[in-house]
Amino acid sequence: MNSETLKKLKGVSVATLCTALYKRGLSRQFIQNVHPVGGAAQHARLGNMVGPAYTLRYIPAREDLNPLSVFENRSHPQRKAVEECPAGAVMVIDCLKDARAASAGSILVTRLMKRGVAGIVTDGGYRDSVEIGQLDMPSYHQRPAAPTNITLFQAVDINVPIGCGDAPVWPGDIIVGDGEGVVVIPAHIVDEVAEEGFQMTAYEDFVTEKVLEGRSTFGLYPPTDPKSKDDFAVWRKAKGR
Repeated sequence: MNSETLKKLKGVSVATLCTALYKRGLSRQFIQNVHPVGGAAQHARLGNMVGPAYTLRYIPAREDLNPLSVFENRSHPQRKAVEECPAGAVMVIDCLKDARAASAGSILVTRLMKRGVAGIVTDGGYRDSVEIGQLDMPSYHQRPAAPTNITLFQAVDINVPIGCGDAPVWPGDIIVGDGEGVVVIPAHIVDEVAEEGFQMTAYEDFVTEKVLEGRSTFGLYPPTDPKSKDDFAVWRKAKGR
């Protein structure tokens, strides 16, 4: 992902990106039922989360293979992922959409932050969620989950295709999160989706301004009236957009 695409995605909403993806026949890219751990205040403070996916996959735990002592092994997939997730990437965790036990806690998430990771997403939950929501790194989950992950889950794979909240995620796909949720953009179309989202955002801002002035949405949204396009061109020049 080039720096220009990254900059565009920092300023485009997940909702707008979902529309751009739908135009390309992709309707399952929004990760269902995940939210900023720190609520809307977290997004307001940190802005959009953007980065390529680095994945971690859990399966249901088998107790004889999943005692507390597994964390002593440096090759344990969860602990190894925390130390190997690249700076600028977003760790995406397949936790089976189950928030009864934690995908991670504040110590591991803090380690990711200090290593320069761009964010973390799970379709399960985190323990120490209050602390995680206060960190200077975007984080998304379903809801808080105090029990440690190994009580229910077993980490088995790193950087393989996963499902997260019903969305397919391939390593290297671009993950974007805002105050509303998280979307997955296939890597091979990210430049064109970012550009379309950037253009759509400018038009949506214009439309919002006109609606607040009392204008009807007919002919304006979508712009079926030629006057709307003319007015937009004038607005865009005046706004430097």
